[in-house]
Amino acid sequence: MGAVGIQIVEGNPHLRSLLGWHLQQVGYWVYQSADLQQAREVFLNRQPNLVILNSELPDGDGLEFCRWLQQQHQALILMLSARNSETDIVTGLRAGADDYLTKPFGMQEFLARVEALTRRSRTMAVPALLDYGDLKIDLVQRRVRFKNEFIDLTPQEFSLLYVLAQAGGTPLSRSELLRKAWPDEIDNHRTVDTHVLSLRKKIEIDPRQPSLIQTVRNVGYRFNVEMVDQEGHPIHQNGMHKKKPTEPPLSRLAER
Repeated sequence: MGAVGIQIVEGNPHLRSLLGWHLQQVGYWVYQSADLQQAREVFLNRQPNLVILNSELPDGDGLEFCRWLQQQHQALILMLSARNSETDIVTGLRAGADDYLTKPFGMQEFLARVEALTRRSRTMAVPALLDYGDLKIDLVQRRVRFKNEFIDLTPQEFSLLYVLAQAGGTPLSRSELLRKAWPDEIDNHRTVDTHVLSLRKKIEIDPRQPSLIQTVRNVGYRFNVEMVDQEGHPIHQNGMHKKKPTEPPLSRLAER
């Protein structure tokens, strides 16, 4: 059970801490979020198996976040709510919740429902996977495969690639990448540049002429989904791509 990660999204700090403590006592990994903005960041970084979600949060409607979670196809959802009418329960379940628990509730019932849901998580047959043709990003094993060969990425490199790929080609600023791909609060844009360079060395044909992770002038970086879907690239046994024989002009190197 220790490998099961659970995210608690609850605005009440006392309840959030109480639930987290009991879950940790029985062996779960627990990640806590106080609001929607924090919840998205934690979810993208930690990839929990189960999300325990309050239907009402300080900065928005938990139902909206529930619908977003369902689109990710990565985690089961236990919704907590003080709303106990049949209409409210049906609305929560239709928004994507796998179970709905009304407040107040007993801790033993809560833990039993969590256990039932995590059993379902362990028996899910298909792993969560982002599939971009030759490039496949396994969200469960946190591994990247290109043309059927695994590429050795650090945890931070994986998080950065995942966030870029999830954007579907939309450029992301360095500030956005720091907020979404880094577990801790960092305000150094050079950190992003350093990790992008490191990542390019592992997944680009020629890191000096990147085509997968593109630089967007005055914005940041984007993941070139179109190229991954349409083209294939040879890889050496050590996971590095073969380089093109041509050298990029110095003027272009200075732009990156």
